[in-house]
Amino acid sequence: MSLRPYRDIDRRVSRQIKVGSVLVGGGAPISVQTMTNTLTHDVAATVNQVEAAARAGADIVRVSCPDEESTAGLKHIVKQVSVPIVADIHFHYKRAIEAAQAGAACLRINPGNIGNAQRVKDVVQAAKDHGCSMRIGVNAGSLEKHLLEKYGEPCPAAMVESALEHAKILEDNDFREFKISVKASDVFLAVAAYTELAAACDYPLHLGITEAGALRAGTVKSAIGMGNLLWAGIGDTIRVSLSADPVEEVKVGFDMLKSLDLRHRGVRIVSCPSCARQGFNVIETVQILEQRLAHIATPVSLSIIGCVVNGPGEARETDIGLTGGGNGSHKIYLNGVTDHNIRDEEKLDHIVKLVEKKAAEMEAAKSAAQAAAE
Repeated sequence: MSLRPYRDIDRRVSRQIKVGSVLVGGGAPISVQTMTNTLTHDVAATVNQVEAAARAGADIVRVSCPDEESTAGLKHIVKQVSVPIVADIHFHYKRAIEAAQAGAACLRINPGNIGNAQRVKDVVQAAKDHGCSMRIGVNAGSLEKHLLEKYGEPCPAAMVESALEHAKILEDNDFREFKISVKASDVFLAVAAYTELAAACDYPLHLGITEAGALRAGTVKSAIGMGNLLWAGIGDTIRVSLSADPVEEVKVGFDMLKSLDLRHRGVRIVSCPSCARQGFNVIETVQILEQRLAHIATPVSLSIIGCVVNGPGEARETDIGLTGGGNGSHKIYLNGVTDHNIRDEEKLDHIVKLVEKKAAEMEAAKSAAQAAAE
């Protein structure tokens, strides 16, 4: 029995698919995705953006393939990047076939929107031949005409019905390597649609609040909607849709998963909002540490608290802690225990070294455990 049952999240049981080397669903870690905003035929720019996202932790990156020039560029892109690439083919079945042939790991496609049954069959065959999975991507802003006529407006039932209609087309073609999304920019609509879809099928689900907005507002909106779903155990892969650098989408995605203890990557900083009691400039310190520790992928926890009111308690829960003291001297905690003092002017370099050392120790222990298991 868990010692903290209030923290337990029972993830929805789904079947598992592969997006290149990344497992999605079936209990696999929730993967984080983003999408490039470069012209895909600009191979160098797209590769640079994909790799920047990968360094931030992105597991999967989507690129847009609206024309033949883009799918031609895709062939060169997939050979130069370190993560699986999803091709968004914009309802054009020929682009889907070209993308599969070019090495895409997944096709973002709605099979009911690409033409007749033969076209669907041709795309499915290309996916099978080249080891592609697919994502059925339903969006509240582009529902099929017959569903809008039936329901009068975009609603959860219409979105779920659209998703299941597309799923049936693939199932009828003996293809089941797909995941589904039912995105909306309205938080209530998206959460309701995903909740209904989760109960209606066992396919892995790709979460997103589409067109969420700029960095701050979009982050809040996404956290509310996707956080609700993730807390309920729904979601196998996520993309935070922001009008911002794709790297920011990845960072927000991981922060969301870290906050729910669903996945950990990088340094998790617990810090106070600061007040007149602070023994050092907390806000500036945290901003600098976030930048200087961004290269660390190991899940190290760090508390930065300005005074002794909450500092010791927070430090007990983190790997490394800093609590502000008087006369320019602050306390350092290691593994929850007071260890030594540090002068104010030395604290930043010292904290960075401690975190890097802790990360190295954790990685060494992880490697030793893996070697022993083998």
